[in-house]
Amino acid sequence: MKPKLLSGGNPQIPKGDGDAPVQAYLAAMPGWKREVGRYLDTLIERNVPGVRKAVRWNTPFYGIEGQGWFLAYHCFTKYVKVTFLNGASLRPVPPVISRHEDVRYFHIHEEDEPDEELLVNWVKQASALPGDDVF
Repeated sequence: MKPKLLSGGNPQIPKGDGDAPVQAYLAAMPGWKREVGRYLDTLIERNVPGVRKAVRWNTPFYGIEGQGWFLAYHCFTKYVKVTFLNGASLRPVPPVISRHEDVRYFHIHEEDEPDEELLVNWVKQASALPGDDVF
């Protein structure tokens, strides 16, 4: 059975730990967003040895065991929102401000070609900082 798509086309995936629920989320992402999700997942795996994965609140999370979560992403109608849970500490700071002091966002739209060097830089920085254990 195909997962239900929630507001903005975000897949409804049961809470779970490990790669399998994240892969289920990626497979259920609609249209061009699926390619963005797979790109992010591969980029994170390639640059963060031993990365920990989970799905919470219909959102893939990435973290380091004992350090907490450093990144998540979520589908919206016109973009995929990449959340850096400790983004205010990154240099350069990701461009989109959150109501949470430490969180910053980066949006990827359909026509965008993200700067991979910048994304890798952010992912490496974020994974080296103490993360957030929101669950």
